[in-house]
Amino acid sequence: MAMAAPPLLLALDQGTSSSRAALFDTDGRPVASASAPLEIHYPADGWVEQSPTAIWESQRLAMSRLEQAITPEQRQAVISCGITNQRETTTLWKRSDGSPCGPALVWQDGRTADLCEQWKASGLETSWRAKTGLMLDPYFSASKIRWLLDHETAASSAAAQGDLCFGTVESWLLWQLSGGTIHATDMSNASRTLLMDLERRQWIDDACAEIGLPKQALPELRPCRGDFGVIQAGLPFAGVPIQALLGDQQAATLGQLCLKPGEGKCTYGTGAFLVVNTGSSIRHSDAGLLSTLGWTDEHGTPTYCLEGSLFNAGTVVQWLRDGLGIIGSAEEVNPLAQEVENAAGVMLVPAFTGWGTPHWDPSARGLLIGITRDTRRGHIARAALEGIALSVASLVELAEQAMEQSLGELAVDGGAAASDLLLQAQADSTGLRVRRPVHLESTARGVALLAGLQAGAISDLKDLVPNRSQDSSVFEPQQTLEQRQRWRQRWNDAVSRSLHWNG
Repeated sequence: MAMAAPPLLLALDQGTSSSRAALFDTDGRPVASASAPLEIHYPADGWVEQSPTAIWESQRLAMSRLEQAITPEQRQAVISCGITNQRETTTLWKRSDGSPCGPALVWQDGRTADLCEQWKASGLETSWRAKTGLMLDPYFSASKIRWLLDHETAASSAAAQGDLCFGTVESWLLWQLSGGTIHATDMSNASRTLLMDLERRQWIDDACAEIGLPKQALPELRPCRGDFGVIQAGLPFAGVPIQALLGDQQAATLGQLCLKPGEGKCTYGTGAFLVVNTGSSIRHSDAGLLSTLGWTDEHGTPTYCLEGSLFNAGTVVQWLRDGLGIIGSAEEVNPLAQEVENAAGVMLVPAFTGWGTPHWDPSARGLLIGITRDTRRGHIARAALEGIALSVASLVELAEQAMEQSLGELAVDGGAAASDLLLQAQADSTGLRVRRPVHLESTARGVALLAGLQAGAISDLKDLVPNRSQDSSVFEPQQTLEQRQRWRQRWNDAVSRSLHWNG
């Protein structure tokens, strides 16, 4: 008699520039994956949007490609599904027919900067920040909702008729996967909207009233683990239960097994995101770091985190390729950067769409400084990678101050983490050991593991920690403290010149 195939866990990973579907075993090892691209639109300076329909179609295509690529035995072995997603990206749609009420405003979108300034001027930021752990910034969902209600007739009309649904990307995908029967979100994603009380883990009535969002338009707020229905008939992986939802950066932190307070990771994707586990305590920072909910168990018991958010990381490499044309593909940036011994004083400040942590300045813009007639393509490529690392080093310093301890080690993942040059620059600029896992897709892995816990296929994530060091490459600092301080001081000077440029 043939033995049943070991259980597999499905992760749907909806990112800013692509959607992925991936299978993992119960040890978190990747088994198979597929992806589909997703178009981003830039209709004006600082505006970043996507089609909600295209987001769903991209995710469905990735699921279909994965299902077609695996064996029937593997398909039958899939026992649970988790969803992870680009956060803060905001969608409004009609409950009656599921049609979108305008574009999805992407997390990078800065069109609501003036609105956020008006809210700050009226004295709202202190109370909003105390309750949510976030800044009043265009990055988060609240001002995006208000903009859509003010500028999209379909949205205001649906709100007036009691027919409006609001959701970030996981909520929109869950609506589609459930055939329009489930309108829910999880606490990790809700903690990024400016609408959830971080300590009580409840929607804030006053905040919803301020932005004009009817309470009935809110998704049901649930723990990150639980019963989110099943994938509907007619879709790839039909019948598989959906048992976990997590924002992408929280999922990557879990996927890196940063399970203890003080353990942290940085993901280099479209942006770069430092997340540090603070355990059951909400740590607040006066220096621009965000307090956020990491994940919960099935009862809603939370693990909190501190987060630093940079809006541009992978986009820097894309700009070298598509904007300057000095590389033909992203993979060419490392060989080009290695053509020179150093950046020869060139620095690239990646504030293309404004600064997140610690400056929270949507009017900042990118800066290339230190160029001479001897500057070559290799210097610019190297400065681009070093600029990402130096940006993250500023976040690490703030996190260590808030935690009152050194992180000691930084786990890294995401596409750009494949660059040895970037990670050596990260170690040199922070003074930390940098650990890169063999498999860089920690985001999908994290939500798959959470779904596996809920399904009962995994008993305790701590059991996986001993394998962590065996499956990693390590980069140690090679600069002296004096060299590091001098480098960082020049960087801070360059960054200061990029601020308030577009004001």
